[in-house]
Amino acid sequence: MKNIQNVLTFVFILISCLAFSQGKVTGTVLDGEFNEPMAFCNIIVKGTTIGVSADFDGKYELELEEGTYTLAFSFVGYVTQEITGVVIKSNEPTILDIVLETNSLDTVVIKTSTQRNTENSVLNLQKKSVVVLDGLSAQAIKSSGASNVASAVKSVPGVSIQGGKYVYVRGLGDRYTKSILNGVDIPGLDPDRNTIQMDLFPTNILDNVIVLKSASAEYPADFTGGIVNIVTKDFPTKAEYTLTIGMGYNPDMHFNNKYLTSTGSDTDFFGFDDGTRDLPINRYQKIPGTFENKLLLTTLTDRFSKELRAKQETSGMNYDFGFTLGNQYDIGDDKLGYQASFSYKNETTFYKDREDGAYLKNFSDSSNTELNSIFDSKGSEGINNVILNGMLGLTYKTGLSKFKVNLLHIQNGESTAGFFNQNISQDGVGGGFEPLTKNAITYTERSISNLLVSGKHRLSSDDNAINLEWKLAPTFSKVMDKDHRITPLQQADNGNSFVSPSAATFPIQLWRNLIEENWSGKLDLDKTVELFGSPAKLKLGGAYTYKFRDFSVDDYTFFIQGDDSFMASGDVDQLLNSNNIWNPSTDNGTYLISVDLFNPIDAYEGEQHIAASYFSAEFNVTENLKTVLGIRSESFKSYYSGAEDLTTLFNRDLILDEFDVFPSANLIYALNDESNLRSSYSRTTARPSFKEASVSQIYDPITNRLFIGDINIVPTYVNNFDLRYERFGDNGQMFAVSGFYKDFTDPIEQAFYRSAPSQLTVGNLGDAIVYGLEFEARQRLGFISEGLNNLKVNANVSLIKSELTMGFEEFDSRSRAARDGEKVEDTRDLQGQAPYLINVGLDYSNSNLGLQTGLFYNIQGSTLEVVGIGLAPDVYTQPFNSLNFTLNKSFGENKNSAIDLKVTNILGSETLSEYESYKADNQTFFLRDPGTEISLGYSFKF
Repeated sequence: MKNIQNVLTFVFILISCLAFSQGKVTGTVLDGEFNEPMAFCNIIVKGTTIGVSADFDGKYELELEEGTYTLAFSFVGYVTQEITGVVIKSNEPTILDIVLETNSLDTVVIKTSTQRNTENSVLNLQKKSVVVLDGLSAQAIKSSGASNVASAVKSVPGVSIQGGKYVYVRGLGDRYTKSILNGVDIPGLDPDRNTIQMDLFPTNILDNVIVLKSASAEYPADFTGGIVNIVTKDFPTKAEYTLTIGMGYNPDMHFNNKYLTSTGSDTDFFGFDDGTRDLPINRYQKIPGTFENKLLLTTLTDRFSKELRAKQETSGMNYDFGFTLGNQYDIGDDKLGYQASFSYKNETTFYKDREDGAYLKNFSDSSNTELNSIFDSKGSEGINNVILNGMLGLTYKTGLSKFKVNLLHIQNGESTAGFFNQNISQDGVGGGFEPLTKNAITYTERSISNLLVSGKHRLSSDDNAINLEWKLAPTFSKVMDKDHRITPLQQADNGNSFVSPSAATFPIQLWRNLIEENWSGKLDLDKTVELFGSPAKLKLGGAYTYKFRDFSVDDYTFFIQGDDSFMASGDVDQLLNSNNIWNPSTDNGTYLISVDLFNPIDAYEGEQHIAASYFSAEFNVTENLKTVLGIRSESFKSYYSGAEDLTTLFNRDLILDEFDVFPSANLIYALNDESNLRSSYSRTTARPSFKEASVSQIYDPITNRLFIGDINIVPTYVNNFDLRYERFGDNGQMFAVSGFYKDFTDPIEQAFYRSAPSQLTVGNLGDAIVYGLEFEARQRLGFISEGLNNLKVNANVSLIKSELTMGFEEFDSRSRAARDGEKVEDTRDLQGQAPYLINVGLDYSNSNLGLQTGLFYNIQGSTLEVVGIGLAPDVYTQPFNSLNFTLNKSFGENKNSAIDLKVTNILGSETLSEYESYKADNQTFFLRDPGTEISLGYSFKF
């Protein structure tokens, strides 16, 4: 009975929020060197445990009873100030502004907006956070020389980057990572991924990047590895203008006269097509046969692109430029500020030896352990990638409110041209190869526009008022594959080329359109109350996200009637040459055929509704033990429209309808002022993407691979447990060791399709567990010699074990395809989970010299990329040894100018995925050689 009374008393206190304070002290904490607000500074009442942290604007407010106090203001790397004789009167606020000076050992280099962007402030944020998190400040980003979020965030403990774009946290695949922008959901641009491409965000718009590794009720539940929160700059406290330019040279790729390209549009330079590549005929235009409207057939055929062969020219270097602007102005007692940025990047990539392959086990002889090739492709590919990024933010601040409007647009255009020699098995199991050549010209236009409107409010000037924060963020994105031209030819024994639909498929020109809109809104309320004799923070709120995606494919194929001798030389530009278009009088030539056109089976519409609400309480059980308990509910509905075949149709069918409750608990025990011991539990989920929960079939005409959706796939649910010890020192030093355990129900995995083992699909293939250890250390070498204090070692290592228990279908298929002497276990690695991650860096910083330089190494262990089934073996991503060097030197009277030198992939590692099978030699699934790049940049602040 007594326990019930305690619970009722606790609930009553949480709801009533009746705490009362008699007086308060408030003010702003400023950085004495830069005269900027110092976010997250600690303010403590000396002799007590009462204290607060400054907010994002350096503002603080401390509620106290009447009396006289001594306040201590402290921040890692700054001289602590104690202010005595602070008089607190009832209902009369005491204003106390403080300036903190850096100590002699600190080396703050970057001067931007608020002090959220320094390494010390991010470490302090980690120390005070109620969840397990790791951060990366703008200062640390500059030290690493990273130009975009993808290359910067890989130095965060437990984080790796796949394909130079996608974030993996704790080695888990990107489906288990949530990317948010300024705390709000943002959709991805790639239909194959659940997260946005991180290389689209330049570092000059960032304050910091925060990686959350344990859940709390106020965060979305659809993550397991981590949430990556990209925090863009706020307006500065004074005028700030920066200009940057840069260029990069890769000896394997640039000034190469064998670089492959094609004729584009006049606006390709700006990352979009001006209409040159638009679909030349109406989607629903009927294509007549050669026996029908002959004039119309020749007219329609003649409208399509005639340039089908990649042409050689000398490639240029990479280059980029950008600028940022920011200032604030007084408007009466209020303030208006702005932050604007623009960046442009133009990258040229040339893979002279690109390889793709498909292999199977020998289906007729189980004693043969070697793999049989059913498809291989080797050739050259030139890629020009343009990324244009613009951001404008406005902030209006009153005494009790702050309103922000932030507009971000990213434009990306990628044009490729390639030539490939290929071999394809006639029987699909490794026999009777047909030699092919394939010319490919493609263009993909991507864009994303995000508008964030937000407000922070203190609902009254009373003591202990309620804080309210709201955000509304519509996002519109698109991915447009425009006029992909794939022209395969078969080679006869005499060396002549010819069109062969049965072996090489038809020559094709296709358009794929993905348009997505995403509406996200959230509302948060918090209030400080007194609970168990100590201050406690109560939070509650809700969020709603609406997503809609429309995906469609238009493909047009061509065939040659009669005499095809004009193709014997292999010059594919002859295919649609006006002289070779089908002529009804001779009944010879190339014509458009009505094979696929717009196929509803390849198209789909998806719609998702996610409604969430949460409640959490943060309170101290004892003086040193903080507890954060929360519960979040989410309603998830997914609708699908598409066609599986001509008879099985989906018309906004509800395919997923889930209501889930996600509890979370975080315990933080302060061992002393510098050390914490943390533990946490949470339940999270991973939901299938639009493409995965579908019946669509999406074809890659270059690799001949087909992706097949699974309409019956269900969400993954995960129980997460974390334990972490962390110790924070001065000058950005820290040490942490973490252990974690995750229990997966129905993980979603990419696998080969059983009835067509060279094709790809997804499925819930079993249940899994993942557990591991993380170590992190940031240590200055001044303990060896004072002269080495500017030299710092950063190291983090993650060791991870995953184990999935297979379902019957997978285990049975593996057993039937086993080689002689092979023992098939019913467990395997979890797809997408790396066994280890290593990040090591050695950097030197000297503010007097204006010098920062460092050497950074990163590697991820061999990771299951595609789950094998039946005769198809597993595919593993091989380790990539990434070693990079950076140097930044500022100069000038006020050090307003700086030069950056970077060398990436010093070891010349290749991006490689391979088939692995029992006693067999590994075979190539995917191979690219990115080479080594040397880049030089210049920036000027004025």
